[in-house]
Amino acid sequence: MHRIPIGVLGASGYAGRELCALIQRHPQLSLAFATANEQRGKTAELPGGGRVTFVATDDAPLESAKLVFSAMPHGASKIWVERARAAGAKVVDLSADLRIGNDGSTVPYGLTEARRETIRGADLVANPGCYPTAILMGLLPLLEQGLIAKGATISVSAASGVTGAGFSARTDLLFGEITENFRAYGVGNTHRHVAEMRAMVSELGADADLLFTPHLLPTARGILATMTVPLTRELPNALAPWITRYAHEPFVELVEQPPETRHVAHRNVVRIAVSSVAHVRTPTLLVFSAIDNLMKGAAGQAVQNANLMLGLEETMGLPA
Repeated sequence: MHRIPIGVLGASGYAGRELCALIQRHPQLSLAFATANEQRGKTAELPGGGRVTFVATDDAPLESAKLVFSAMPHGASKIWVERARAAGAKVVDLSADLRIGNDGSTVPYGLTEARRETIRGADLVANPGCYPTAILMGLLPLLEQGLIAKGATISVSAASGVTGAGFSARTDLLFGEITENFRAYGVGNTHRHVAEMRAMVSELGADADLLFTPHLLPTARGILATMTVPLTRELPNALAPWITRYAHEPFVELVEQPPETRHVAHRNVVRIAVSSVAHVRTPTLLVFSAIDNLMKGAAGQAVQNANLMLGLEETMGLPA
């Protein structure tokens, strides 16, 4: 069977290796090349089995790939996206360089369940960040149905496993600093993902602020986001907007109890639960959303988008 050749730029990081593993297991894709300058010539084990040998980025045969994933660092990815496009490849960019809210980019935003028709057949897609994926998927039904109170502040507290911080060596990510510990970072609404989320909230017409505080979990992977959302009115069935919006989505799970990160690990799914809030004057919902930051929050969603861009079945090669 003929397979579609795929390239991965920046393949030595956590998301890059996850991408290589998904490509190698995909029934319609083949890995044409995987780049990593500092590890060029080295062979690495991939998650779930398989191996990959890295080449230098400058040596990547871009013209050999039908589609290229760029998992290059933020700020460095854009130029390689341009080079891959010039070589004739479609591109999914996993960096922040081309996402909405960043430098006025008009590249299709790859939150698949929200932008499926603009992604299908596109030549270039900006893959969302991990936190925005969890948070926007949780908020999307309320945003689209105009259920968020005018002038409200949506308060989001979210925690991510340490792989969300990238593959670079950092003293603050040493085992002794992470284990048996829990801390906030990027406080004061300053995290780089805020612009992306605010842009989406505004694009959907909501008159609301978003206050986002991320935390670091002492685990390898996973994101759990808790969102406090003031509403325009009480909802007789709190989960109804999500049931209506996500009834036919293969990668969305609606549950009764707040989701746990272990329930989504190594899966390309978002698991969502909601709860009404008692003893407050404004009708308010708590929305809980859990994803695997390396799957639905990065590599899995990137493959989901690539499937659409290549005319394949959206769910192909993805663990649900």
